[in-house]
Amino acid sequence: MDDRMIIRGGRPLRGSITAQGAKNAALPVMASALLLQGRRLILERVPDLQDIHTMADLLRHLGAQISFEGGRMTIDVPEELKWETPANLVRKMRASSLVLGPLVARCKEAVLPLPGGCAIGSRPIDLHLKGLTRMGASIDLEQGSVRARTDGLSATRIALDFPSVGATENLLMTAALTPGESVIENAAREPEISNLAQALRAMGAYVEGDGTGTVVIRGAKELESATVRIIPDRIEASTYLLAGLMTRGEVTVNGINPEHLGALLSKLDEAGVAVEASPDSVCLSSPGRDWGGVTLTTSPYPGFPTDVQPQIMAALCMADGTSVIHESVFDSRYVHVEEFRRMGCKIDIQGNTVVVIGVPKLTGAEVRASDLRAGAALILMGLAAEGETSVCGLNHVWRGYERLMEKMESLGADMEFVPGSEREE
Repeated sequence: MDDRMIIRGGRPLRGSITAQGAKNAALPVMASALLLQGRRLILERVPDLQDIHTMADLLRHLGAQISFEGGRMTIDVPEELKWETPANLVRKMRASSLVLGPLVARCKEAVLPLPGGCAIGSRPIDLHLKGLTRMGASIDLEQGSVRARTDGLSATRIALDFPSVGATENLLMTAALTPGESVIENAAREPEISNLAQALRAMGAYVEGDGTGTVVIRGAKELESATVRIIPDRIEASTYLLAGLMTRGEVTVNGINPEHLGALLSKLDEAGVAVEASPDSVCLSSPGRDWGGVTLTTSPYPGFPTDVQPQIMAALCMADGTSVIHESVFDSRYVHVEEFRRMGCKIDIQGNTVVVIGVPKLTGAEVRASDLRAGAALILMGLAAEGETSVCGLNHVWRGYERLMEKMESLGADMEFVPGSEREE
């Protein structure tokens, strides 16, 4: 039996929490340290999460020395790096693919087993590989691994078929150490991209246009030591705000940029939810109030984030009315629907679209998380449901939420951690 979280629901959450540093910003910035040679990268506001430790272990394997305490991480990068990555680390998370570009730029060669992560559909790294090929790398697939080699990379113009976050980050890092001017068209516009661009600028690369669809990079032959602060986690903040909504409470998230939550706040406003935003905080208040159904489609930033789709689906299961959600970013991201139904939800799946009919109440049940954000959504449902809910598969949840139970309990949640007889890897 694996670890479980027992949640006794029906208690309104009230109070304030501070957003953690963004996991999805910290991971690429950590990978960018590999561009340095005999230099140091210092990161501030790094969340203490399993994925962060996995990336740290991967960088250590490649030769870096890392210390991490109190949200501050110091990465010392040697003159020489290893360029083969171990399958046991790479297959733990998708973000491992972010070391591919920096290794090719630094070492002229890299071997990367095809990466793993959450089971939310096919997420090929074809766009990463096409871009690296455009810059002068040769790519071979050998025994389940990608082998990239180059005699020398060249600055170029790359038009992405889709605004992939990972591909944009990989190519941005590669171009930062490739002399000349590279242009990435149809680039991802997420705030995490801008955080990476900020890091590369601090190291001495020229980057402009981040946050737009066209990014221009003038690479340097050598990059310098730098200090970078990680942006707040918009997905974590969204999750806690939705917890306040579903429990009919009042939750404030501090230390967050409301602009990064624009798509969610717009849908909450459409549903009739009271939300107040200040320059660095968001307060959601829903004591005793109902909210209406909405129609939404997930899409790349600034559209509605796919990483908040399971959580808002959970909230819409309790809405006064019918909602329609179309998932356009990942296939197979409705694995959690069957677990939702165990708790009394009425959901009909039609391909990549679901129709959600709001119900007056949810009922506690035994459920299992299929991935990181689905696990967070099941916890939200447990907090809102009548009776007791048992959530398994917590290893997924710990990948993305720092001190989740501590924060939830500070808001008034009644939850208990029950360790399993054998802890899952």
